[in-house]
Amino acid sequence: MSGFVLAPMLSWQEFLDAATAPPSTSRGKARDFATEWAGATWEEAVRLGRDGWAVALQEADITVGQLRERAGLGSTITVLEPSWDVTGSEVDVGAYLAGVPECMVDAVPRQVSRRGKVITFVIPMSYSSKVRHECIVNRGLALATLCAAIIEAGHSVEIWSGDAGLVNPGTRYRAMVRVISAGEPLDVGRLIFATAHPAMCRRLALGLWDAQPPEIALAMRGAEYGWPPFECQAEDLPEGITDPYVFPYLSEDDTQWNDLETALDWCHRMFADLGLIEG
Repeated sequence: MSGFVLAPMLSWQEFLDAATAPPSTSRGKARDFATEWAGATWEEAVRLGRDGWAVALQEADITVGQLRERAGLGSTITVLEPSWDVTGSEVDVGAYLAGVPECMVDAVPRQVSRRGKVITFVIPMSYSSKVRHECIVNRGLALATLCAAIIEAGHSVEIWSGDAGLVNPGTRYRAMVRVISAGEPLDVGRLIFATAHPAMCRRLALGLWDAQPPEIALAMRGAEYGWPPFECQAEDLPEGITDPYVFPYLSEDDTQWNDLETALDWCHRMFADLGLIEG
């Protein structure tokens, strides 16, 4: 660790241990902020961090599978491949001039699965104090759904959560935690807590800073745990991780998270733009 830059936490348990360590200052607010704003008591946040948060799906009376269907996702995708025959909708001019009888071409749909690609996502764990709970939950469920769909399609996915920005114009802070390691069984409850529960940011992320040496903890508290612009960067990850996708920060001005359908649609378009799923 150097100053306000913490060494990357390579496992979820390492993050939980660091975030729940005794605070170094009585001025820290991770344990004291109002439950209504934080989304859970300190004790509830610690339990959810340890056990995961499946209740978000239960309360909505949905499953990850149902969410994938609503987002138009599955473990396979459909591609159109050319098929040559003596009849078809278009002429293959090269084949025709060569005297090949099968010179007509049709586009034939085929179900395929894109497998083997390693994908790294960075999901910011911090956001404005004014962001409403429902927007946090909708965004998190949509991101978790798309990540689960990609894993089930055969990709190897690594998911990080990051807290980075400025304490003052000259001091950058950074904390990065690996939520899901590439190749490990998907813990949906953990993923949903890390991406969708307000207490991930408003309890555990703040608790992480409260447990740092007093000079760091006091500076972070004095700056209300950092000032915008918040800025997770690809370079914040350990060496050897290439081409990660860093999701944009959640803002109180965003409208795409106002309901789950809109959130799923936004994430579906974004993942399609990345070439991970069919648009």
